[in-house]
Amino acid sequence: MSKLLITGATGEIGTNLTKHLKATHDLVLADIDFSEFPEELKEGAKIVEADLSKLDKWDEALEGVEYVIQLAGNPDPEADFYDDLVDLNYVLPQNLFKKAADSPTLKRIIFASSIHASDAYPKNVQVKTTDQIRPDDLYGVSKAYLEALGSYYAFKKGIESIGIRIGDYTSSWDELDPNSDFSGMAMYFSERDMNHLIDCCLKAELEEPFLLVNGISNNSFPRLDIDSARVKLGYEPKDNAFEKLNKL
Repeated sequence: MSKLLITGATGEIGTNLTKHLKATHDLVLADIDFSEFPEELKEGAKIVEADLSKLDKWDEALEGVEYVIQLAGNPDPEADFYDDLVDLNYVLPQNLFKKAADSPTLKRIIFASSIHASDAYPKNVQVKTTDQIRPDDLYGVSKAYLEALGSYYAFKKGIESIGIRIGDYTSSWDELDPNSDFSGMAMYFSERDMNHLIDCCLKAELEEPFLLVNGISNNSFPRLDIDSARVKLGYEPKDNAFEKLNKL
């Protein structure tokens, strides 16, 4: 089994990906606090409880790792730049890529960008990853920075990476608001489809060392264009918010 590091492992997406990947990968789970993380998910995994905004904390986390799923960061769209974003969304990912450049084992980084990096487009526009970035808040600006950081390290330092602009991630159909408007359904991204997209990111052969894709489900009217993920990664999403809510 390949050795895989998940940062931000105790968050919603990190927890669900741990469940999904536990049987097929040798997992390293990193976050600042595991006190409320399920004990059964810790079994068999290496736990790194550390503040990854500190450069020296990455040595233990990256030891022998072949793949990284970078989820760590502040996900709050209303986060304050100085108090909430600088360390977690700027310094932390730079630490990762800096240390990754020296790793003898690392093959690829898969990092979580966000729809917020391009969500200032009008709601009737389907956004492609090739469109000019248009963040709708400072959190989105930090994700645009992360995309640029990944591209820099890919083309200049040889660190292969895939960025996913994650839409409105939801762990189960029960969490899908039955009163969702058109915009909400168009951004829907299911746990099942996210897990599948991660599998695609881990297996795909890339034409170039950096790839940016949109991550949403197979919604009838998708806010984000997913053709690049389909063609370059083999992504085949199954879930459709419009069909589930019978609003076609």
